[in-house]
Amino acid sequence: MPKRDIRGSRAIVTGASSGIGRALVMELSRQGADVVATARRDDRLRALSEEISAQGGRIEIVVGDITDPQTREKTIQAVHSRFGGLDILVNNAGVGALGLFEHADPARARHVMEVNFFALVEMTRLAFPLLKQGTNPIVVNISSILGHRGAPYSSEYSASKFAVQGFSEAIRAEFTRHEIDVLVVSPGTTQTEFFQSVVERVGEPTWPEHAAVTAEQVARRIVRAMKSGRHEIIPYGWGKVLCWLNRLSPALVDRIMARYA
Repeated sequence: MPKRDIRGSRAIVTGASSGIGRALVMELSRQGADVVATARRDDRLRALSEEISAQGGRIEIVVGDITDPQTREKTIQAVHSRFGGLDILVNNAGVGALGLFEHADPARARHVMEVNFFALVEMTRLAFPLLKQGTNPIVVNISSILGHRGAPYSSEYSASKFAVQGFSEAIRAEFTRHEIDVLVVSPGTTQTEFFQSVVERVGEPTWPEHAAVTAEQVARRIVRAMKSGRHEIIPYGWGKVLCWLNRLSPALVDRIMARYA
C-alpha cells in the first residue's frame, strides 16, 4: 500500500511557471491535489491556472519573487484560506549561474544563495505550523546532482545545492517526531528553461552531451517518490553514475572535472 495518497492533498509549489515546477503542478492536480502555485511570471501562472481549471482541478496562484517575505506570506495565506491547510510543500524555485569563479561578479553568489537556499529555508519555516496539522505532510526540496558533486563553472550553484542537501538531512531528523517527511530530489539534465535564465553567464564548460529527460518525467518520478515515502531520488541515469563514481573515487572525478575547467 502507498504511504501517501495525493488525492485530496493540499500543496504549494514554488517556481511553478515553467519546467519541473509547472510539470509538478500539472501532475499533482491530475492526481487530485489542490495546488497553490507561485512564481514571478504573471502570464505563465494565469495560463497554468486556466489549464488546470479547464481540467476540473482547483488552483490558486500567487505572483511574486520567492525571495520577498511578502510573497512567501501571501502563499501561506492563500493555501490556508482557499484550501484550509497544507500537506505538501514543494520548494522548487531556483536559479543558476555559469562561469569560472575567478570571473564571477561577487553579487552572483548572494543572488544564487538567496533564491536556492535562504528562500527555501524561510518558506519551510513559514509552512511548518500548517504542515504539523496536515495529513501525511511532506516537504519536497528540489536539489541537484551538483548538490552531491560540485562542478566547475557552477561553484555558487553547487554550493547552494550542497546547502539544500545538508538542511534537508537535518530537518528530516528533526521533523520525524512531527511525522513530516522530507524528500530531496536531485535532477540532472532536464528539458527546461534553466540554462536560458541564468543570472550570469561568463563562460561554460563543454561537457559531453547526454540525452535530457523531460520535466514531465521528473514530475512523475517525484510524485511516485512522495507516495512511497522515499527520502531521496536522482531521476537521471547519468546523475546516478556520477554520484556513484564520486563516492567510489572522488580523486578520479576531480581529475575528470579538471579537464573541463
